[in-house]
Amino acid sequence: MFTPKIPPPDTAQPFTIPTAAPLVPTADTTTPVQPATPTPTPAVGKRSAVQLTPGGVVAVAAGGTAAVLIVGAVLVSMLLATAITAASVAICALVVRSILTNQHTNH
Repeated sequence: MFTPKIPPPDTAQPFTIPTAAPLVPTADTTTPVQPATPTPTPAVGKRSAVQLTPGGVVAVAAGGTAAVLIVGAVLVSMLLATAITAASVAICALVVRSILTNQHTNH
């Protein structure tokens, strides 16, 4: 499904080492030097869009559903942990308040 699209071997440009120009000028210096133009590479066909088979569509849908369920479970558990922590802090505050109130009324 995800295979690399590489050009066929006959379209690849061979690697050549450029030769250095001679230090001594040639006999004919009246003609201007033309810069070398690279040969254009042949156009390779347009890449086609990814085509999914029915089995691939089912696999992608199942993977997406599993990801959503896992992320949802993590978020719900974090919310639940926050709620439990808040409730326990509130209960501790009520107990401390009750202890302090009882100390002031007993004396």
